[in-house]
Parts: sequence; structure tokens; C-alpha cells
Amino acid sequence: MKHAHLIWNEIDAKQVYKCRVFSVRDTTSEAPDGTKNVFSVIDAPDWAIVIPVLDTPAGKKFLMVRQWRHGSRSLSLEFPGGVLEAGESDIAGAQRELAEETGWKAGNIIKLGEFSPNPAIMSNRLHVFLAKDLIYTGKQDLDDDEYVDVEQIPVDEVLKGMGKEPYIHALMASALCLYLALGSGA
Repeated sequence: MKHAHLIWNEIDAKQVYKCRVFSVRDTTSEAPDGTKNVFSVIDAPDWAIVIPVLDTPAGKKFLMVRQWRHGSRSLSLEFPGGVLEAGESDIAGAQRELAEETGWKAGNIIKLGEFSPNPAIMSNRLHVFLAKDLIYTGKQDLDDDEYVDVEQIPVDEVLKGMGKEPYIHALMASALCLYLALGSGA
């Protein structure tokens, strides 16, 4: 293997914290030169983000959700998404999250790619989907602790605003890059 000299081998792991949305384990790993160190790893379920695109008479718009984020202590305007449930496929989770958070369903949903949210300390994956041919059901099905406003935002406004409030969620910027890679066919 070309880069074998970079690979660490896990020798031991111990869970040191667990809560509703993630757990932390300390892993003892051995470097290629035989030295050993302990690293903390956050284990969480995979997530899905959906980029819903509406074709309106005023042009393309993203269907987005505005919600409070406890970590940043601010409102964030984001693409809908969330945690995949145990045993749920990434596409099923994406479709479920879109419907639950927005009250819209995708007539056509396409996987754009996936990322490691932070491979230095996190073990999970983020799956990004494009949703087109949207159908309005009129019914959100939010979690008990979820408060969400659904908004239709012009694509250009999101592109110009990304990286500034309220577009502060870094994973949304990652998802947007995959959308932009599609070019004008999105």
C-alpha cells in the first residue's frame, strides 16, 4: 500500500461518555513507528442533508429551514437534514428528514456525495442529496425539541450569503459545493 507508513492501528478503545446524540471513546492507537497515543473519538450516527430546489416563476429557490443552534447560540438558515435512524438507509433518512422538517416530499432525489464532518475526531458520515420535483404535503412532523421555520430562499441569495449570518453552518457550505459542482443542470 502506497501510504502504509501513515496508518495507525487501534489497539484498544474505551467509551468514556455517552449522551442522546453521540458518545466519546478514548482509543489507544499505535503509530507506524511503534509509538502509542490515546485519542478521543466522537461516535455519532450518520447524518443526511437535503438540498431541495424549487423552480418558481421568480427563478430557482432553495427550500431551507431556520432554527436555533445551541452550540453557536444563534439562528441558522440551513438545508433540511438530520440524523439517520438505526438501520435506515441514507436515502430513506434524507427523504424522511425533508418531509418531517418542511412538509415537502421529493419527486426525484439524487445522492450528490458524502463527507466526513471532521475526520480528526468524528467517526460518522454526512450524506448529501439533491431533491427536485417537490410536492407540498402541508404537514411537518417535527421532533419534540425541534422548532423550525420553512423558507424559500433565492439560490443567488444563499450563494452570496454563505459564510455570513444566518448561513453559518459549515456542513451547509460543504453541501452547497456539491450542488455547485452539478453546474447549470441542478
